[in-house]
Amino acid sequence: MRLQTIQIVAGLVAAVAFILAFMAAGAAVASSLFMLMGLAAVGWLAYSLIKSVTHRSGKTKPPARA
Repeated sequence: MRLQTIQIVAGLVAAVAFILAFMAAGAAVASSLFMLMGLAAVGWLAYSLIKSVTHRSGKTKPPARA
């Protein structure tokens, strides 16, 4: 059975579509990882700020302003 031109073109288009799909999936995974890293950084920042405010609130008073 001899392949026709349309079948060869369809095979090439399918190969390009698979390559683009894998690239998009890789970009989605990478952006998801960076999103999770950003969320973890914001969570740690909020936790450390809340911890420092609650730890400091009972011991010292802020200086009076003139």
